Amino acid sequence: MLEYLISLNDHNLPYPDTIHPIIVHFVIAMVLFAYACDVVGYFTGKSHLFEVSWWNMCVAAIAIFVAVIFGQFEAGLARPYDAVKAVLNLHTLIGWSLAGIITAITAWRYVIRTRNSEKLPIHYMVAGLFLTLIVGLQVYLGDELVWVYGLHTVPVVEAVKNTILP
Repeated sequence: MLEYLISLNDHNLPYPDTIHPIIVHFVIAMVLFAYACDVVGYFTGKSHLFEVSWWNMCVAAIAIFVAVIFGQFEAGLARPYDAVKAVLNLHTLIGWSLAGIITAITAWRYVIRTRNSEKLPIHYMVAGLFLTLIVGLQVYLGDELVWVYGLHTVPVVEAVKNTILP
């Protein structure tokens, strides 16, 4: 039905290439760099790194929603075949969860920042490590969707259109 409303290219997209990976890699970089700044600032006492981390998390908290929205849109256009559905569903669930987790950690960081911008509690550092691990899992699943299952690659799009893949 969707193909009657808009013209899709050979990647099954209405625009030249996927946008989700561009935005999501930006979010990944912001979150990982924020945590790296927190770790270095925590162990060296260079509290100005906490300010860098704070702004990275603020931007990441906004950008992740844009990434998730494009991810949902592009996943719908991908016409996932049976073998990929479980991984795509898990990736989607973790993506929406990460949007909430990043927003919550950023809000927590705001409270910490307003109380004392010179120190971070160890609990926050542990939460940052947990966030980093979840982001790592999400990166793995996203890589699997592209490099193993070939979503939005021309050969897979053709195979799905020709019902070679169920």
